[in-house]
Amino acid sequence: MKLIKKNLNTVFLTAIAILSAILGFVNIGLEGTANSYYAAAIKSMTQSWHNFFFVSFDPSGFVTIDKPPLGFWFQAISAKIFGVNSFGIMLPQILASIGCVILIYFIVKRSFGSTAGLISSFILAITPVFVAVARNNSVDNILLLFLLLACYFLTLACDKGKTKWLLLAFVMVGLGFNVKQLQAYMILPAVYVTFLLTTTFTLKKRIINFVVATVVLVVISFSWATIVDLVPSSQRPYVDSSTNNSEIELILGHNGIERLTGNSGTTSGGQNGQGGQGGQGGGMQTPPNGQSGGMQTPPSGQMQNDSANGQSSSDNSNSNGGAGGFDGQNSQGGPGGQGNQGGPGGQGGQNGQGSSQLSGTFGAQISAGFNRLFMKNILSDQIVWFLVLSFLGFIAAAIKEKLNFKLDTPKKRALVMWFMWLLPVFLFFSFTTGTFHSYYLTMLAPPIAALSGIGLKSMWDMMKEKGYKQWFLPIAMLINSMIELLMLIYFRGSTIITVLTIVFFILSFGGLIAMLLINNSERLKKACCAAVIAGMCLVPLAGSTAVLFVPLNGSFPAAGLELLSGDSQSSMGGLSSQSTSDSLVSFLLKNKTSKQKYLLVVQNSNSAADIIIKTGQPVMSLGGFLGSDNIITLAEFKKLVASGEIRYVMTGGQGGGSSGSDIISWVEKNGKKVSSSKYGNSSSSSSSETSDVNTALAGAPNMNMQGSLYDLKSYTDSLSSK
Repeated sequence: MKLIKKNLNTVFLTAIAILSAILGFVNIGLEGTANSYYAAAIKSMTQSWHNFFFVSFDPSGFVTIDKPPLGFWFQAISAKIFGVNSFGIMLPQILASIGCVILIYFIVKRSFGSTAGLISSFILAITPVFVAVARNNSVDNILLLFLLLACYFLTLACDKGKTKWLLLAFVMVGLGFNVKQLQAYMILPAVYVTFLLTTTFTLKKRIINFVVATVVLVVISFSWATIVDLVPSSQRPYVDSSTNNSEIELILGHNGIERLTGNSGTTSGGQNGQGGQGGQGGGMQTPPNGQSGGMQTPPSGQMQNDSANGQSSSDNSNSNGGAGGFDGQNSQGGPGGQGNQGGPGGQGGQNGQGSSQLSGTFGAQISAGFNRLFMKNILSDQIVWFLVLSFLGFIAAAIKEKLNFKLDTPKKRALVMWFMWLLPVFLFFSFTTGTFHSYYLTMLAPPIAALSGIGLKSMWDMMKEKGYKQWFLPIAMLINSMIELLMLIYFRGSTIITVLTIVFFILSFGGLIAMLLINNSERLKKACCAAVIAGMCLVPLAGSTAVLFVPLNGSFPAAGLELLSGDSQSSMGGLSSQSTSDSLVSFLLKNKTSKQKYLLVVQNSNSAADIIIKTGQPVMSLGGFLGSDNIITLAEFKKLVASGEIRYVMTGGQGGGSSGSDIISWVEKNGKKVSSSKYGNSSSSSSSETSDVNTALAGAPNMNMQGSLYDLKSYTDSLSSK
């Protein structure tokens, strides 16, 4: 019997892993290259070891991206093998997500058994934000895999009293730091508190191990950043979004203080009124005519100034969402926004209509408080489904296990570990005024899933007891079902939501009533309990399954009911003709000189990303992602022009930028403005070279940058003739 039960658990876990794989892999081509800012870096990283190590944004190694390397190293290796395409880029995230689903089962099983582990695994697999991030080239689920490995090794250390497992746990957190920097440290309260309160080690050994493990954590965390900073600046790319070309400053500034407070402090986002406190449009700047520039409107979100409270952000980097495209081209809000949208107050949706369903573009734009994740906004649909259940489940399990400050059992340690992951992260996302996006909420998915599984198993056992304990499960199910019903009401209107609501109501509320009325048959009571759980899982599963048919927004991946409510469609919707893009790139390639190093110079990375992806040619981003980094001086720029390495410069364009204004002024004064007729219309030339270029670029997103192209060849030639 035990053998059958063991094999049955394996079958169930395999089925859950297959479900996770289906949600990740099926129709992955819908996503294109997802976030083009990161995809351009992947393209560049596959071209040289130098670019690979320094996570260079462009093939020439001019500037990096504003993230650490480890997650993108996995992407670059995959892309080198399978190509810079949907599968090649997204494969590491999908595999990491499947790994998380399997790993959480084994972690929960160690303390609370297979049933709790399977429920936890299934809930994680169907959580909308977790699924959305799996199908995107952001690296958050890769981070989760390292953090779950840290939890696994921590449980081994506490159960067996072995220091080596503890050190491995801190190594995993350090590696996680090299995936998403300080975001990895959000798990440290769970790791430190659990270890310091465990009774497996003596107090003296706990203190010694605490110090040693912390040293290991710091060394692993800052190893790559220290190496980069020790390399002479002339031999490596400029560190994007830093003020002094330093990875350490990037960690503490743009990816540190700014994420906590919304004030860019010393980061480059605050230069010249760009992004910093009181500045304009950090990550999303509004090009001429109010067209949305290098950032897409999140699905069904309202387009607002992304520098709410003066913050700037680089995670909004994608100028091409899903299968590709610029938000706002030709006054079409792309997958969100309609007609001159993109400035503060403009509306964005996914169907080109502008959505009235959800509010906010960034988490901090939504009123802070305990109810932030439950209101009608871009956050709730991603993570709220089992949030209340996880808190109630923890309370019930804590009562059942008589939890105290003496963690002398695996169950007590597991409860503290998961709760100390959940609570600080929940409070952070509920109250922070710093820069964060809806997909960051995947950080909450593992502890919510684990505590929900643990709680449901514990509360089911408590139902067999007399007194108040038997009411924990029905009350928790009722409250959580009410929260899910509220979410369904938020999205009411479409037929599919109506059908989901009816089925959900029958399973959840009907099953709950039946469970309370049945007294004599435990088998029937268990079946009714399963029906309630199925009802609670039905809606988030349906929302997550929608990703198989609807392309996600590359910058703000989001699954859930918003994809089913009729407020979203293909992210290619609203795009204009691609002729401008093809003609521009064809013109640049056709007229590139033998000495020319950079195919084009633009003011920010958003204007460069898609050209790099499609051509693999170096494109100089004068000001980095936000267009506000001071990377190159006018004197240095003029030397490159004099040597013939720079010929074409696009001024203005999507997003613009504050950096290099002296360079742009010089270009406009000394360069020859190219007539837009030469690159702005679809070419019908019979030239085989032009034809081949256009064929190679078929499917390229529209790149009508709404800027002016200048040719500096005459200036270069005039210097050569002297």
